Amino acid sequence: MKKDIVVGLDIGTTKICAMIAEKTADGSLRLKGMGLTPSVGLRKGVVISIEDTVNSIGRAVREAEEAAGIEVESVFAGIAGGHIKGFNSKGVVATSRPNKEINRWDVEKAINSAKAMSIPMDREIIHILPQEFIVDGQKDIKNPVGMSGNRLEVLVHIVTGAVTSAQNIVKCVQQAGLEVEDIVLEPLASSLAVLTPEEKKHGSILLDMGGGTTDAVIFSNGGIKFSEVFSLGGDHITNDIAIGLRTTSEAAEKIKKASGCALRELVSSAEIVKVPSLNNDQINHISRQTLAEIIEARIEETLALINMEISKTNSKASLAGGVIMTGGSSLLNGILEMARRLFDSPVRLGRPNAALNGLEGIPDTPIFSTAVGLCLYGFQFREGGAAVKLSGRNLFTKVFDRMRMWLSDYF
Repeated sequence: MKKDIVVGLDIGTTKICAMIAEKTADGSLRLKGMGLTPSVGLRKGVVISIEDTVNSIGRAVREAEEAAGIEVESVFAGIAGGHIKGFNSKGVVATSRPNKEINRWDVEKAINSAKAMSIPMDREIIHILPQEFIVDGQKDIKNPVGMSGNRLEVLVHIVTGAVTSAQNIVKCVQQAGLEVEDIVLEPLASSLAVLTPEEKKHGSILLDMGGGTTDAVIFSNGGIKFSEVFSLGGDHITNDIAIGLRTTSEAAEKIKKASGCALRELVSSAEIVKVPSLNNDQINHISRQTLAEIIEARIEETLALINMEISKTNSKASLAGGVIMTGGSSLLNGILEMARRLFDSPVRLGRPNAALNGLEGIPDTPIFSTAVGLCLYGFQFREGGAAVKLSGRNLFTKVFDRMRMWLSDYF
């Protein structure tokens, strides 16, 4: 595939989005074509049916190809799901050259040292993300190459996933007739599309709220300090509405989008919502406030759980950038206000940032943040924005040998 063409494939629980982007002569990113289809075959970000997932991917990619007028061969695929786990690690090496000048080989050795730990055989490293370097005790160094020092330390954030879950993503893409250039943690991709450098530097929380999962990452001093995928998303709200109002999931989803609100105090009990019965033989009428009570309980549970986990990191005091919410579920009325109260922090809606990334023709909605971010990641990857190559340990060697770290992006 031409170097100026990248395909981002957002494989979500409720939708699959294939986005074909082109880098123009002035360096901006232009949308050439996009395909969007319902996701069949996944649950909570994990493949449960190979055949259905392959068919869904194929439909989305074909739709994008027809819109762009080109055929694609490879994609940058997103990965999420409750199996994703992130943790921090530290690597240390001594410089051996007489002049003590640190080069990229020293950086690579330090990073390899940081990942030299016992990782269960059923898990695979997906990303190693540098946070900062320390040279002879001097902290907060962003790029140590060219500096002199006897001892080089690196602090990194390592993201791992279940081998089988990642294998199934790769298998589905390949059976759809495409190659996987890289697997990318979805909230990491979304962060490229919606966060500003200042938010990453001064500290912020990104919450990517999808249908099956809510993904959280914490940025501080330019690097990721925390990442976790929670198996709670918009589908859980829909399911609660369907059970509480005794209607179908399809009707509950429509009601949620049309009349839903995350705070009951923002709606009136006088407002009435029409609810079809399970067998569609009659229409029931409930107050919009009753609907909001169901939604509020689930959203509060989800955000409180995330807030509790983030509080364990002892980093909230340094998160001056506040909370940025993106993904389809972030569009729910009242959810930003609830987040402000629970996190006691500024909260904004995260849309693909055209001013930051030079985007042309990209829909201005949080629904496409991950797909846009995957395209941005793809161009960085192609242009050497990630400098140190990593190796996989098993069947993922083909994919993970091509995975690099974003030294230029963070540093």
